[in-house]
Amino acid sequence: MLRKHLKTIKKQIVLIAFFLTTSLSYADSYQAFFAAVQRDNESAVIALALREFDLNTRNPDGEHALILALRLGSLKVANFLLDQRTLDIEARNRHDENALMMASLKGHTAEVRRLIERGAQVNKPGWTPLHYAASTELSQSVPIARLLLEHHAYIDAESPNGTTPLMMAAFYGSSAMVDLLLQEGADPMLRNQQGLTAIDFARRAGRQRDIDAIAQAVRRHQPSGRW
Repeated sequence: MLRKHLKTIKKQIVLIAFFLTTSLSYADSYQAFFAAVQRDNESAVIALALREFDLNTRNPDGEHALILALRLGSLKVANFLLDQRTLDIEARNRHDENALMMASLKGHTAEVRRLIERGAQVNKPGWTPLHYAASTELSQSVPIARLLLEHHAYIDAESPNGTTPLMMAAFYGSSAMVDLLLQEGADPMLRNQQGLTAIDFARRAGRQRDIDAIAQAVRRHQPSGRW
């Protein structure tokens, strides 16, 4: 009876040791994974993938590894992750940002193209990749916006407060972005929930050149003729 009891205890100890070892191994892999993402260490990420580490694991802030890699410019890791068919390319962080939005914001043109090819959502409710591309002055921003528009990005998409990509471009982006959006048919007369138009955004930014460009577009939208 005692021998049977000791045998049961031994089995329990073995099981506890197994689970502790597994837990420690996962914890080590978790730390190594996000350290590799931060350092753009593709080899380390590949090694973890071969050990069947879940590449959709999120960091303590709830950020998906692909979004983190794109935000940090860890493009070797980002492209390896994009090669993995099990990767959730539509994962979002706590700010409702997805990988395509982050790639558009950071000017990663090749990764924007790859995400689109993989079927990433060009249009989504709320803030969109086009909003993010329009809000920067990077040299890659206009080509990215053009690429998004070529893949049916809604040019007058409204953020949760009604702000459009043109409004973002008028305040944060480049004059080239303002020109592109106007040429592609953005509506300069729309207002956000604060009642502001794109020209109001340009005025607040003190951008006279863009004020004039948007004002000209507004005049084109107004009816002509005699009444």
